[in-house]
Amino acid sequence: MTTDDDPFLAVRDGARHRALAELAARGPVHHLTLATGADAWVVTGYAEAKAVLTDPRVIREGASNSPYGEEMPAALYSALNSHMLTTDPPAHTRLRRLVSAAFTRRRVEGLAPRIERICADLLDGMAKTLEADGEADLIDAFAGPLPITVICELLGVPSESHAAVRGWAGPLLAGRFVGYEAYSRAAGEFVDFLHLLLADKRRQPVDDLLSALVEVRDGEDRLSEDELTSMVQLLLLAGHETTVNLIANGVKALLADPGQLALLRAEPDRLPAAVEELLRFDSPAQAPVPAITAEPIEVAGQRIPAGENIVIALLAVNRDPARFADPDVLDLTRDDGGHLAFGHGVHHCLGAPLARLEARIALGALLERFGDLALAVPADSLERLPSLIINRLVVLPVRRAG
Repeated sequence: MTTDDDPFLAVRDGARHRALAELAARGPVHHLTLATGADAWVVTGYAEAKAVLTDPRVIREGASNSPYGEEMPAALYSALNSHMLTTDPPAHTRLRRLVSAAFTRRRVEGLAPRIERICADLLDGMAKTLEADGEADLIDAFAGPLPITVICELLGVPSESHAAVRGWAGPLLAGRFVGYEAYSRAAGEFVDFLHLLLADKRRQPVDDLLSALVEVRDGEDRLSEDELTSMVQLLLLAGHETTVNLIANGVKALLADPGQLALLRAEPDRLPAAVEELLRFDSPAQAPVPAITAEPIEVAGQRIPAGENIVIALLAVNRDPARFADPDVLDLTRDDGGHLAFGHGVHHCLGAPLARLEARIALGALLERFGDLALAVPADSLERLPSLIINRLVVLPVRRAG
């Protein structure tokens, strides 16, 4: 399968949804050779995905969770891959317990006033760009800088390092699509930076999440250096990329549907429910971290042997007509919920409350500030970044409609 017809890598906006819908119409599980060359069982059915995500025979340990796992030095691989998404119970249970003790709901909810101020400042800048140039890239001006600023401030990353973190994030998220040299260079520089940052927090702890992670204890247990480094890079990368895509995909969906946009403007109290529908309609991730079968399993009558790769196609799962009525329709009045955009089971995204909070505040501020925002290009001309994991627009040009 080439990148042109791989349902995960189609570039033109909407093409992935169409390709996955065609695949799902043939059944809820499929054996494919992906454009990367890997063979995988791709799950497109909602019920089947929930079953797989809670099946203890489907595991993360031993799966290919790094695009260059075999080529990377062992120390660098361990520093990047000793986190919750690459482990299974009981190791996963231990890590989640330790991290949850520091990454509390109270800490997240306390960020709301700061998120509002960041949004206001970014929208001021976007307004100036719109006035000067006639259009702006909403990702570059708003959806991108907001989440990286929030997660960096939450962790305690100095402001002068935010741009560097964004620079490292690009190749690390692109993986094999940038080549080993670029990937390994970014990985090495990022890990070196995190080691220095962790050392600084040990010397001078302050009231931030990174200091809390360094200090957290469960009896005599604590996070190791590799676990700390892995968790921080996970929070920085996943903690901002998911929200970038949630905001950008959500704005694009609303601007492409004037009726639903008008509804949300007229009834802003619908914002929390709207965020859930936007998560379902165009999920920020294409698939969770890869998993493998530890022993044979059966999915929808299909026997899958041990040692096989499993991929959950979230874009298809969240539009399964067996679970959602009119799944290809954006409906902000939808009240059945239940999307799997943040996963399911023990690996449900720990940062989901933060992503939801940022999205609610960001969308509310954007709609209040710009009553006439519109797409600056046809929706079907937009393109997506090639990735097996993330679902990100390359750019999102917007303009004032007046």
